[in-house]
Amino acid sequence: MLRADICELTVLLAQCIDEMAVYAGVEQQVKEITHRAMNGELDFEQSLRQRVGLLRGVSAEIIPHIVAAIQYTPGAKFLCKTLKKMGYKLAVISGGFTHIIKHVKDKLNLDYSFANTLEIRDGKLTGQLLGPIVDARKKADLLDLIAQEEGIPHDQVIAIGDGANDLLMLSRAGLGIAFNAKPKVQEAAKFRINQASLATLIYFLGISDRSVDSF
Repeated sequence: MLRADICELTVLLAQCIDEMAVYAGVEQQVKEITHRAMNGELDFEQSLRQRVGLLRGVSAEIIPHIVAAIQYTPGAKFLCKTLKKMGYKLAVISGGFTHIIKHVKDKLNLDYSFANTLEIRDGKLTGQLLGPIVDARKKADLLDLIAQEEGIPHDQVIAIGDGANDLLMLSRAGLGIAFNAKPKVQEAAKFRINQASLATLIYFLGISDRSVDSF
């Protein structure tokens, strides 16, 4: 049976920081920075710190509201359920935030989750981040770490991403797939899927309807 890691699952329809910005009243400023970062026009760490800085003073009580409003990419739940039953190890490696990505990990029954940590003091966001930033290099390094820990050869590792911050990770994987990705990512990635549902990946991997129906 094929064993693989799906690292950086593109499972959410919206950037969590964009949703948080709505509550903070800085939606447009954050969206502009996000758009430029996803297109590779800005250094990710710098852009992330700029966006988080705009959230300074916002109540941490918005986090449960963001979690409750999460919209998953169509097919994400079905894909994860199917691959887990086939023995795959699944991970999400995100430039988002641990408070939210931890919920995604639990909801989709993933094996690993990595993200950035927001600093919270006295019940409010400080506009700062704690610990190392999960940037392009960190994503690729985490992919390597998971593969090593699970004893999975790199040619059996699958990575899925949609932003410029995913390119290094996609290049490290045995199979790197750009899913509904930004133009720059589509140009650089060897494999591309432009479909509404993540479930399409099942057939891209050569898994038959018969195999799926047997679960």
